[in-house]
Amino acid sequence: MPKVLRLILGDQLNMNHFWFEKTDESVTYLMMEMRQETDYVIHHIQKVVGFFLAMRTFSQTLQKKGHRVRYFSLDHPENRQNLKNQLEELIQKEGFTRFEYQLPDEYRLDQILKEVCESLPIPSSAVDTEHFLTSREFLKDFFKGKKTYLMETFYREMRRKYDILMDGKDPLTGQWNYDHDNRQALKDKKLLKKPLIHPKRVKEILEMIEKAEVKTIGKIDPEQFTWPVSREESLEILEYFCEQLLPNFGAYQDALTTWDPYLFHSRLSFSLNTKMLSPLEVVQTVEKYWYAHQNQISIAQVEGFIRQIIGWREYMRGIYWAKMPEFAQMNFFGHDRKLPDWFWTGNTKMNCLKESIGQSLDLAYAHHIQRLMVTGNFALLAGIHPDEVDQWYLGIYIDAIEWVEITNTRGMSQFADGGIVGTKPYVSSANYIKKQGNYCDHCAYDSAKKTGHGSCPFNSLYWHFYARNREKLEKNPRIGMMYRTWDKMGNQQEVLGQAEYYLKSLENL
Repeated sequence: MPKVLRLILGDQLNMNHFWFEKTDESVTYLMMEMRQETDYVIHHIQKVVGFFLAMRTFSQTLQKKGHRVRYFSLDHPENRQNLKNQLEELIQKEGFTRFEYQLPDEYRLDQILKEVCESLPIPSSAVDTEHFLTSREFLKDFFKGKKTYLMETFYREMRRKYDILMDGKDPLTGQWNYDHDNRQALKDKKLLKKPLIHPKRVKEILEMIEKAEVKTIGKIDPEQFTWPVSREESLEILEYFCEQLLPNFGAYQDALTTWDPYLFHSRLSFSLNTKMLSPLEVVQTVEKYWYAHQNQISIAQVEGFIRQIIGWREYMRGIYWAKMPEFAQMNFFGHDRKLPDWFWTGNTKMNCLKESIGQSLDLAYAHHIQRLMVTGNFALLAGIHPDEVDQWYLGIYIDAIEWVEITNTRGMSQFADGGIVGTKPYVSSANYIKKQGNYCDHCAYDSAKKTGHGSCPFNSLYWHFYARNREKLEKNPRIGMMYRTWDKMGNQQEVLGQAEYYLKSLENL
């Protein structure tokens, strides 16, 4: 009689996968908490706890449905802490005749599993995770022969293919994109809603992690871990998002404020990236809710959210598989500085960075503008090595898995890919940050000053970035105006001198 061993990785918690349609006594599912995965980068403690809890919940659900599961907790005496060693030992001891796995989303794990399968004494095969709307190869084929992969073109194809917010072959209202309408700063605290949370006591799992001496960053409340760790909790948050947050999501999705860390964002990225929810069910649920409440919610709100899911998220995954492993080595500007130590503590006098980093350490969360236009913007202006930036982003956020982290970080945020993801670098002076919210209030630096004592580092570093990279950027049609402005500036040397001073004292900013 055949004995099949099926591997489920920590980000493959898709209860609707065809594997689980029926129980089979000949199939055993394998799940593992491994040092191999906790240690390849220093993760936020909430990220480690979140993955372990979600995995354990998934395992328990499978067992309740009648499936056979072998689950190795981090402290299990037979846990070999390494995928290859664990598989080889199980196959030898228990006489499995076939090994199967779902295709990993990380290149690193994809390579490990290919090598493992080549060395196993039994046949093996891989199946799709049945999560994404496109295959690994779709984006590469879609943009074949193109140097730049324009996200908007891909996004429109996804809208057409899945009939999302469409009127036949055309977008509803005749407009594809409402990005211009969705850049408002939040002025009224009364609009804010409390996030839906599912508090869990995690003292025991924390003690296990600490006993194993897993190195982590960030904070956690043993009595109040609030991220969803099951499909049921994730669906409740999706419903809450539609009912309470969607009406204001789009307008304030780019807002920066000290009033609330989540604003109107859904908090669904961890649920999506672990596959507890699928992108199609999320966008279809949101679309259906909007159709039923069009008189209360503008289309700009729902379009902005859907674009993040079937546009950016799906697009970034396609970039990853089209460009790895070379993508992980790209460094277009040749940046080589180290990340300041305060990125790990939040102890900086720059209020926008203090708020964004402090929130990240406290919650393992920051929204896309905090990541792109505050922490990422500073790292790019300061010339931090992309490897340093990658490691920080991959570790600190609960939703960070390499396929989505590295494309957003090394590509969109740091422009280290030279323009594959974005048509220009996402950099700004303090003016943008001030315009988006209240981060500049009560800051030690003056957002209006370019030079002199107390001048905001973003201002001089912004012009220093353009000046030092002129040869690489001047011919970019989206940047010409910046160089025309720079050439008319009378105090160039003073601005560059101020920036040099800040670059030499990054640790003290």
